[in-house]
Amino acid sequence: MLKKERKTGLIFFPAFDWAISPTHPEREERLLYTQDQVFEEGLLDFDNIIEFKPGVAVDDDINRVHICVPDTRSVITESHLISAGGAITAAEKVMKGEVDNAFALVRPPGHHAMLVVHGARGFCNVNIEAIMIEYIRKHYGPQRVAIIDTDCHHGDGTQDIYWNDPNTLCISIHQDGTTLYPGTGFHREFGGPNALGATINIPLPPRTSDEGFLYILDHVILPILDEFKPDLVINSAGQDNHYSDPITDMRFTAQGYALLNDRLSPHIAVLEGGYSIEKALPYVNVGIILAMAGLDYSNVREPDYDPLTIRQSDEISRYVEKEAAEIYTLWGKRDLMREKLIGNAEYVRRKKPIYYDTDGISEQQEETVRVCNDCGGIVTIDSAADTGNRIFAVIIPGQSCPACRAKGEEIYTSTGKDKYNYVYLQDRERDIFLVK
Repeated sequence: MLKKERKTGLIFFPAFDWAISPTHPEREERLLYTQDQVFEEGLLDFDNIIEFKPGVAVDDDINRVHICVPDTRSVITESHLISAGGAITAAEKVMKGEVDNAFALVRPPGHHAMLVVHGARGFCNVNIEAIMIEYIRKHYGPQRVAIIDTDCHHGDGTQDIYWNDPNTLCISIHQDGTTLYPGTGFHREFGGPNALGATINIPLPPRTSDEGFLYILDHVILPILDEFKPDLVINSAGQDNHYSDPITDMRFTAQGYALLNDRLSPHIAVLEGGYSIEKALPYVNVGIILAMAGLDYSNVREPDYDPLTIRQSDEISRYVEKEAAEIYTLWGKRDLMREKLIGNAEYVRRKKPIYYDTDGISEQQEETVRVCNDCGGIVTIDSAADTGNRIFAVIIPGQSCPACRAKGEEIYTSTGKDKYNYVYLQDRERDIFLVK
């Protein structure tokens, strides 16, 4: 297998001192076998694979993305700062041209963390990829970004953060939400009124194998990327689609993951889920690293790999082909759908209940977005949690238009604390975060 070699950065942060609990799937030894496998296979002996130490994110990096209630230090640990810092290090190395691409093998994960954070959900406290992306935009200017989430669970947190951002394409390919946490990620979730079509969900039936994933990649994801034309492609690299994962029901393999990353060619990959610690993660990660580096991955196989036992059924193949056609048709109709959705509305509202399963917190949230043809529109959020905290947040988007900026500043100034514990202003364009 002759390929053009690429210089690939690796950032490890196994967080050996952080776990949700000693027996939880998200525990200390999750990356132990991966790290051993990378060393034993001699990957760091290749001249084009370079390891870098993770940096440490700061509160400003998190406030650029999240509204943490009451503040960042109440919802994170030092490990979260290093995990996010590791992703930022990966981005820095790519943006400065020191490497062609980079893989941040870090934990804790983050793709279930939404814009407002009252606690942890889906093992996630803060969104590692979003913190990295907004860091890139602050330091390297506006970027058109595509996030391809290949975790088995719907990337609902990343979707929520970028729901109203037309410059961030979020594609999540995952096990059908009717059969797996968090129970979302359907076609109808298609983005906010100013960003309709920038959210794409591809739910796949249980027991989908390499054939189905790669069909979706070739017939939906890559064609949409060609049209969206991102400056950066990010792989939110969950590995729990693997056939041996203990908490999911898919049939993806190490070869499948390697082929996907080879064809997708992400600038940056960031580890998300994956809980088959010995049987999957070491092989999947080695395959991804070799694929990103342009090296031969054809011999990467799990010891128990048997293609016959994990082959998807003909029924699943037909379902996947039909699904691919439906989603691509939906993408093509996004402008027409936006006209019908908005009509003459000045604002669009949505209410949603959010459950923080890791911390046992319930939240009721109302989001209001100003319809705008010139930017993502100002967003306000009224959020009440059963912790007793009720907050109001104003989000001014990056590349905001003068009208949305003026309206956002006016709303923040005029909103008092009579009904709220805290009132926040997050100005993504000017990198300002205020709280009263």
